[in-house]
Amino acid sequence: MMTKTIQNRVNTIFLSRPENVALARVITASLAANWDITLTQLEDIKVAVSEGVSNAIIHGYENNPEKEVYFSIICYDDELFIEIKDNGVGIADINQAMQPSFSTQEERMGLGFSFMQSFMDEVIVVSAPGEGTTLTLKKKMPVTESR
Repeated sequence: MMTKTIQNRVNTIFLSRPENVALARVITASLAANWDITLTQLEDIKVAVSEGVSNAIIHGYENNPEKEVYFSIICYDDELFIEIKDNGVGIADINQAMQPSFSTQEERMGLGFSFMQSFMDEVIVVSAPGEGTTLTLKKKMPVTESR
């Protein structure tokens, strides 16, 4: 088995406030821009991150602004690995939650997981009621001479 080389890593914890969705997007964009990708690809990755962090804030913590979201990005030679974790209410039925148009809140469209799945190569959700949720997003990236 080949071990991947870590090119960069950022771990941060921020409060579950809506303005920190933008912070997660900026961190992600700063790291992902080091690959030779299009602006559309970069925007897709940022949207996936926005949806993931928003889910932690809105659903995981039910908009409690004093809780903490754990956000981690690891850049390998050929992959972007993003983890978003909350210690919130958790998800009772992950398969149901990942269905298009499913939402526990009537005013929400329920497209967050669909967006993440369409923009990323892999979306992994680990959750249990009362124990929070860990969301892992993976995106294959082009290997360049400078990496």
